[in-house]
Amino acid sequence: MKNDTMEGKWKQFKGEAQKQWGNLTDDDYDQAQGDREKMIGKIQERHGKTRDVAEREYDDWYSRTGQY
Repeated sequence: MKNDTMEGKWKQFKGEAQKQWGNLTDDDYDQAQGDREKMIGKIQERHGKTRDVAEREYDDWYSRTGQY
């Protein structure tokens, strides 16, 4: 599934993302709308992770959830 498809189905995937990154707020998710770069930035900001770690986490999560 392409990232643009993830954006189109974001409401479906938002619940899964909330399980993965509980420290992100509803507003964070609404601002990101499934956009990879925005989500990585939010993960970095709220969880205090490096860009590399945030990218890996997002990509791992996406590979699991993007298969729906």
